[in-house]
Amino acid sequence: MARAVRFRKESHTEFYKVFSGMCQTRSSWEVWADFVAMTALTIANAFDREGQTHDDREQEYIRTIKRYSKNEQEGFPKLFALTVEALEAEPDQDFLGEMFMALDLGNHWKGQFFTPYNVCRMMSEITITDLEAHIEKKSWVGIQDPCCGAGALLIAARNTMVRQKRGPREALYVAQDVDRTAALMCYIQLSLLGRAGYVVVADSLLNPVVGPGGNPLLISPMPGQEIWFMPALYDEVWAARIQWERTRLALESLGIMKSPPEPGQPKLEPTPAPLESAQAPEPDPLPLNEGAGGQLTLF
Repeated sequence: MARAVRFRKESHTEFYKVFSGMCQTRSSWEVWADFVAMTALTIANAFDREGQTHDDREQEYIRTIKRYSKNEQEGFPKLFALTVEALEAEPDQDFLGEMFMALDLGNHWKGQFFTPYNVCRMMSEITITDLEAHIEKKSWVGIQDPCCGAGALLIAARNTMVRQKRGPREALYVAQDVDRTAALMCYIQLSLLGRAGYVVVADSLLNPVVGPGGNPLLISPMPGQEIWFMPALYDEVWAARIQWERTRLALESLGIMKSPPEPGQPKLEPTPAPLESAQAPEPDPLPLNEGAGGQLTLF
């Protein structure tokens, strides 16, 4: 940490003090990437407690933390606690994105520059409109950012929803970014803000988010993707919605049930199919939608 850094907020100053103290023997980029990875791993494995994904993430955490001395290891939970405190005190900010840019880490990371939060707030206010019409269809609305960075746009969307008195059970947040560290920064912040959804680490052009029948609630990893589920998605209401969509898809594949027709189309009676000939439908990609804000879309 060669240059002096000045901050307007005490939370940023405290974070910087702890972080810079950990960068005496290694690069700031390495410490940042490890902090982000281990924080995301801690959050994810606190809820996903079994299976190969859990075991792989547990091993990644152990490999990462072992590279640091005991004194250095103590800095990571401090950084985590300061992040939690900052977002609790002031949720209307992109805390990790702002710290990333203030620490000049963007110069070491593909030349990325995160959109200032105030710009993201303006975009979300423009895009997130007519919520009644969206939520009336299925009791929730999807909010997607295919190039999420640290999550400023989705954080702004979350705060717009809060100002419109909409809770975490009324929106599914879907984020994607090609860079793992950026995607995990988004995952950490949305998780700590209590949002339901998931973050996909993958190229959104080559490996877009796809679920069976284009259903965003039934997402599973595809080749070239890494999926991180936010803790709020384990809520009983979201779990019931996911279970219903699985049941509905199974019934449709058997010909026992059909999707409701589009408005203005005639209603078709179900046509049963023999069990031996029933096949699960091929997954269809989600349509490309561009909202008023451009990058931020509702579905």
